[in-house]
Amino acid sequence: MPAGRPLILAVTITVPFAVPVPMDSSFADLIALLELEPIEENIFRGQSRDIGTPQVFGGQVLGQALAAASRTVQDRAAHSLHAYFLKRGDVNAPIIYEVDRARDGGSFSNRRVVAIQHGEQIFNMTASFQAFETGLEHQVSMPEVPSPDGLKDIETLAREYSGEIPPRMRRFLSYRRPFSVRPVDPGQFLSMGSQNRAPVKQVWMRAVDRLPADQFLHQVLLAYVSDYELIGTVTLPHGLHVSRAGLQMASLDHAMWFHRACRVDEWLLFALDSPAASGGRGLAHGHVFTADGQLVATLAQEGLIRVRPDSAA
Repeated sequence: MPAGRPLILAVTITVPFAVPVPMDSSFADLIALLELEPIEENIFRGQSRDIGTPQVFGGQVLGQALAAASRTVQDRAAHSLHAYFLKRGDVNAPIIYEVDRARDGGSFSNRRVVAIQHGEQIFNMTASFQAFETGLEHQVSMPEVPSPDGLKDIETLAREYSGEIPPRMRRFLSYRRPFSVRPVDPGQFLSMGSQNRAPVKQVWMRAVDRLPADQFLHQVLLAYVSDYELIGTVTLPHGLHVSRAGLQMASLDHAMWFHRACRVDEWLLFALDSPAASGGRGLAHGHVFTADGQLVATLAQEGLIRVRPDSAA
C-alpha cells in the first residue's frame, strides 16, 4: 500500500472565507450559503437554497455545521465528524447552529453542533479537530478507473438522454451545480431501474471554480459534496433508480474522516460501495482520492430506504 502525505497538512486556515471574485454564479451562491451569520458567541444563522429537492439538502446542513464548528477553533483542522439527521429541513426558513465547545486539549478540540429550525432540532454533529502532527502512514490503493478528462458530466448526460429521464428527476438535474460530476459508469446514472448492478460506484467531482489554499474552506466544501452520491449506491443491486416513484430515501447519519488536506477545485475520485441493506435501511461507504492516488477522506452514511411495492417504476 503506498505511503501518502502527512495526516494533516499545515496550510492556511482562514475564517471567514477568503475567495476570489468574480466567480461562477453557482459557486458564489454556495460560498454565500456556507458563510454563516454570527448572532452571538457560539451561535450562527444559515440560510437554505432550493436545489430541486423537497427538503434542505443534507450536504448543506453538514457543511454549515462544520463551518460553525470550525469558526470556534484556532489553528486546528477537522479530522473527523459524526452527524445525525433528525428531521427534514425547511428550505424556506433559516437554520440556527449552536456550538458547544466541549473541549480544547493540547492536541485536539471537540465541538458539538445542534441545528435548529422552528424551535426543534433537525440535526446534530460532533466534530474533532487536531493540531498539525506527523505519524505512521499507509493507505488503500485507488481503484483503476478512466481519467475524468474523457468522461461526460451529468448535465451533458441529462441533455443527451432527456427522453429517458423521468420528470421527477429533470427538475433536480436542471439545477446548476457548483461541482462538475462525472460518473465513471454512465449506465448507473442513466439506468431507470431495469438492471441489477453491483453496489459499487465511482464518480469524479471537482468544483467549477478555482479557490484559494484555505483548508477550512476546502474541508467545508468537501463535507457539502460528500452527500451527493453516497446513498444512491444502496439501490444499485436492487434494480432501482433514485428517481423511481414510490422510493423513499433519506439520510439518517453521516460520518467523515479527513486523512490529508486536499483541494476540491482539483479532480477527486469518490469510490463508493454499499456493504449491506436491511430493515428499511442501507449503508454506504466511500473513499475519496486525489487524481494522483492520495487517499484524502473516508465516508460512511446510513439511509432510510423504503419501497412501496404497488408503485410504478
